[in-house]
Amino acid sequence: MVEYVFLGRSGLRVSNIIYGNWLTHGSQVEESAALACVRAALESGITTFDTADVYANGAAETVLGKALRAEPRESLEILTKVYWPTGLKKHNDAGLSRKHIMESINSSLRRLGTDYVDVYQAHRYDVDTPIEETMQAFADVVRAGKALYIGVSEWTSEQIEYAHDFSRELGFQVISNQPQYNMLYRVIEPEVIPMSEKYGIQQIVWSPMAQGVLSGKYKVGHTVPSNSRAADTKGGARTIQRFMSDEILTAVEKLEPVARELGLTRAQLAIAWTLQNDNVASAIIGASRPEQVLENVKAADVVIPADVMARIDGILADVIIDDPRLTWENAPHERPAIQD
Repeated sequence: MVEYVFLGRSGLRVSNIIYGNWLTHGSQVEESAALACVRAALESGITTFDTADVYANGAAETVLGKALRAEPRESLEILTKVYWPTGLKKHNDAGLSRKHIMESINSSLRRLGTDYVDVYQAHRYDVDTPIEETMQAFADVVRAGKALYIGVSEWTSEQIEYAHDFSRELGFQVISNQPQYNMLYRVIEPEVIPMSEKYGIQQIVWSPMAQGVLSGKYKVGHTVPSNSRAADTKGGARTIQRFMSDEILTAVEKLEPVARELGLTRAQLAIAWTLQNDNVASAIIGASRPEQVLENVKAADVVIPADVMARIDGILADVIIDDPRLTWENAPHERPAIQD
């Protein structure tokens, strides 16, 4: 069953399985299927929903808002993000400037059909905007009641420290970071997690199944399923590529008996694994079919024994990616390209 946990050093409780709609709503999945997936999430006990203004250039927020319209707002936690180019993609339509934050929060609220979001997240760090300007804008968004808390996504340990220090000075809370984290991709463990623990910030992790690779659906020598992320030409194939080597797929295949012994699917094992980390509050799952939601939610209260965790580490030892420098190296080092 889904559990409800405090997020960071705050009084906000979120479901430890979060439904997210990156690469699905408004893009890969028809609206009727998207609405059915959200309904399945609600029926499974999920109360927390994650989206972003950039997903399908706003369409994902619109679909999510429609799906949640009949639900009591006080019973939900809605998270969205700001940073990447949106709207007309003109010269001020990206980054974390005061102008872009203020315009983006208003646009997100309109699309979501709500007066506020529970957590407003900086989708990446903006190297072209002074951190003081960004954090003052977030403080004003909170004071205006348009967001209750602030989070970040894919920030380095040093950047998280900046966020903590400035938010404390300005009288609001940064309570979460949203990084990629799974059995294969562990770059947050050496630096980001220790810094987060120091400041009472927790992780809301995306891609707990490594874009579906940890589900076991991809096999060495086999053609990728036609309806899978690896076959998606709208962005899915690009995002999954780092996990599609023969070496990784061979190692992942060896997890099948581990999952079977625990009475889990490999997807459930992958999600449960992320939740064993004390600094992880929630894992984000996506879905193109309601059945996927119903199956993956079963991982919410699974406890993996310590000896099995060690066994997993042994199986994956040669393919684990854990270089903390990748958080910085994979981040944008200038504002994303936009029109002049």
